[in-house]
Amino acid sequence: MAATVCLVQGASRGIGLGFCRALLAKSSNTSVIATCRNPTAASELQSLQQQHPQQLSVLQLDVTDSRQIEEASKVVGDKYGHVDLMINSAGMLHPTGRGETGLKDVSAEGLDITLRTNAVGPLVMAKHFAPLLQKGEGVIGVQSSDYKSFHASVLVNMSAKVGSITDNGLGGWYSYRLSKAALNMATKNLSLELGRGRRKVICISMHPGTVDTALSRPYHKNVPNLFTVEDSVNQMMEVINSLTVDDSGKFLTYDRSELPF
Repeated sequence: MAATVCLVQGASRGIGLGFCRALLAKSSNTSVIATCRNPTAASELQSLQQQHPQQLSVLQLDVTDSRQIEEASKVVGDKYGHVDLMINSAGMLHPTGRGETGLKDVSAEGLDITLRTNAVGPLVMAKHFAPLLQKGEGVIGVQSSDYKSFHASVLVNMSAKVGSITDNGLGGWYSYRLSKAALNMATKNLSLELGRGRRKVICISMHPGTVDTALSRPYHKNVPNLFTVEDSVNQMMEVINSLTVDDSGKFLTYDRSELPF
């Protein structure tokens, strides 16, 4: 039986690292490719690789660098030939580490790097890895009203509830909100294009809840339900394992409820 190949983009810490741990624990027949901008500085990821030298590979990849993304896809294609699950996890709130509270805080530079990291990068990842996802057999057998049963690979873009235009009742956080709304549109587009033909790829955006990571840490004081990385990832893995082709294009939460775009 061929190994299930999973790629986690943005795996040096937080949710990305949590996904690597969960996927490695799931099965000894799972190969995990972890990418991050600076592997030598990712001590926890390096330690995890030492624990799973046969299963876990680490690749240097800056999600804002299209050339590195293309090169990484060639490396993965040459070694594995396919990808069954890809999770775009890298994200930033803002280059300063804090969201803009109003227009006075908005800058073109802040918008640019946040959009490149949170929205453009995952889309370019999809561009170069889609052929490998289309060759995959998927993490699960899926069903739909039109197909009795078949295998489909899965692409997960880590979004956030604040990327919902309909749900926005507070404003602020311009760069982060815009980037996640753009990511959601990219996911919807991908679900349509990669949902055609025989080799389908299920594409979803996912809200992980408010998780105890560096990104959200400045705002923990007012959060009534703060998740650990492990709890959030475990719940999201249950959602991923339950997906059907009819879920493609949706914006789902960690508890599988659907968010409005």
